[in-house]
Amino acid sequence: MACYICDKHQAGDGVVAGDDLMVLAHVLPDASGGGPVYLGHLVVEPRRHVPGLADLTPAEAAALGKWAARGARALRAEHVYSSVVGHRIDHLHLHLFPRYPGTPRDYWWPRLEEWPDAPLGGNVEVTQLVGEIRARLDVAGAGR
Repeated sequence: MACYICDKHQAGDGVVAGDDLMVLAHVLPDASGGGPVYLGHLVVEPRRHVPGLADLTPAEAAALGKWAARGARALRAEHVYSSVVGHRIDHLHLHLFPRYPGTPRDYWWPRLEEWPDAPLGGNVEVTQLVGEIRARLDVAGAGR
């Protein structure tokens, strides 16, 4: 059976960084029906097809935490929300949602994307942000 996340890893689509166990990636417009996505919405995904948190090996669990923390730091947000939902895709993915400075309290979790001034973008904006996040990871991740 095909897996959207496994296929995405194979193609390298949206990948920010990773190691032999995990991938840090940006959510892509095709995942939202082709419309704009919330800029900075990252996901941490195991390279191995793993349905849920309980299925991770100890090494994968540690890598998930490491990449979640590195991704959150690289977003340079006021706050980063995280969640594992797993309703639509049977491949574990931990969402990281940045709340940027200036976001009105009425639009804090889970309403970030509803804010009329929310930072949304398509493929061009996502590609640009992925490059910026990679550069921040290179600087922030030295020695980690």
